[in-house]
Amino acid sequence: MKELEAQGPGADFLLRMLSTLLKIGLASLLTGAVLAEFDVSANDLLAQAGLTPQDIADFAVQTYQWALPNVILGSLIVVPVWLVIYLFRPPRG
Repeated sequence: MKELEAQGPGADFLLRMLSTLLKIGLASLLTGAVLAEFDVSANDLLAQAGLTPQDIADFAVQTYQWALPNVILGSLIVVPVWLVIYLFRPPRG
């Protein structure tokens, strides 16, 4: 841990993020195992919500098709502005 702290705040952030993702993954695995013991499946839960796996897949595709062009469009402004600000900042240290 001390080696990561010596590398800067970015390493600490990465360690916390990976730790959080691992905890979420473990909690999801345990919850899924408990639900499987009670014979509850993802299809059952989706059916109770009035959805099918295909509905979820279609929603994901629609979201991707909407988001990607907007991300590209926004990056055409944000990246050059960030680059100019970065280049004209006073040096650190």
